[in-house]
Amino acid sequence: MSIPQSAGGPIESRDDLVRYLAEGSKPRSEWRIGTEHEKFVYCLKTHNPLRYEGRPGIKALLEGMQQFGWAPILEGENIIGLTQDGAAISLEPGGQFELSGAPLKTVHETCAEVNLHQQQVRQVAAEIGAGVIGLGYAPTWPLNQVFPMPKGRYEIMKRYMPKVGGYGEEMMFRTCTVQVNLDFSSEADMIKKFRVSLALQPVATALFANSPFREGKHSGFLSYRAQVWTDVDNDRSGMVPWVFDSGMGFERYVDYVLDVPMYFVYRDGKYIDVAGKSFRDFLAHKIPEVANIDPQMSDWADHLTTIFPEVRLKKFLEMRGADGGAWRRICGLPAMWVGILYDDVALDAAWDMVKDWTTEERQAMRDGVGRQAFKTPFRSTTVWELAQRMLEISAEGLKRRAAHDAIGMTEEGFLVPLREMVNRGYTRAEELLQLYRTDWGKDLDQIFTEYNFL
Repeated sequence: MSIPQSAGGPIESRDDLVRYLAEGSKPRSEWRIGTEHEKFVYCLKTHNPLRYEGRPGIKALLEGMQQFGWAPILEGENIIGLTQDGAAISLEPGGQFELSGAPLKTVHETCAEVNLHQQQVRQVAAEIGAGVIGLGYAPTWPLNQVFPMPKGRYEIMKRYMPKVGGYGEEMMFRTCTVQVNLDFSSEADMIKKFRVSLALQPVATALFANSPFREGKHSGFLSYRAQVWTDVDNDRSGMVPWVFDSGMGFERYVDYVLDVPMYFVYRDGKYIDVAGKSFRDFLAHKIPEVANIDPQMSDWADHLTTIFPEVRLKKFLEMRGADGGAWRRICGLPAMWVGILYDDVALDAAWDMVKDWTTEERQAMRDGVGRQAFKTPFRSTTVWELAQRMLEISAEGLKRRAAHDAIGMTEEGFLVPLREMVNRGYTRAEELLQLYRTDWGKDLDQIFTEYNFL
């Protein structure tokens, strides 16, 4: 989740909010790739999650990263993030450690950034006695064992979440994701990319399914993270079916966000709790707690970070459907979506694939993939076959992009781990379940040793 945003001056009218989104439109030459990935950090000796203070601890990890030139982001006296050259490191509510990568031109550059981050985290984690693991959901920790991070926005969210859904605190404290942020050239381009990526997001969820465990046992799901998101807060999450309506555009998205309940207003280093009140009422000075505060564009930018649909629009589009995962598969997510969304022929092919899917079919697929992943039925086929087609379209798009690295390799190579998985016909979650039932003797403590990133 985000750090406080900065985005211009006062809001004069609704048009300012529409203009803010529209200003994200860029010529193709300026399109970039921003990859974000979260991972769980734990004590190597006990396999328990880390507190903020202490050693090993999250604060010590953040402080250790500063030796590589990262500058601290403070909230009060607490270091709650880091920044460097357009990238940021931030903390999720339960101490999940997130790299929000810089906007980069190719997947090669993105993967180099990911690998450098791994090297840096490996060094600091070894110094403080920590381990790091990539999963969509914490496999063994009960909720009361996960320590909250000292960020004001999370305190507000934690109080509000139980009022609007059954899994809000689960999402905050025990989930991790990988996502990619991609650009658009115009409103029409944004709409087409939004629709294609939203329709295909459940297929991505199946491809990256990697969270079959909850509190030391099989949860009954292959992506328990996907199940969690079915009941977090439906006012701000889900498959937003109106994106496929004829009136979709920047204005329609603004009207949606205006009525999504707020969490907070950030002023002078403090978070003011306005949870449950609308941004529309904030603009009209109808919220007593902040009636004397003039809304700023930074408030709008902050509010946009608290909207959680499967695909999110800010000044770019965010793909939000994937579980956190194994290091070598992280770069597969940006590669897959870049191949589809940054090549016109591939985008057309993907649109042809999804354009006649109904609202009910898209929702049924989203409801099914958490439990069944590739085996989820769709019309006369399965999500497994949809995943095959999706990767074929992406691979052709990456070939046409012809973005080569120093030795002449294209970005298509980053799809290899995903294609291997589709070819074998089962997900990483099923791979973990097989180990759990056989080699590990249902002792999940071993996952922290065998799948430690470091």
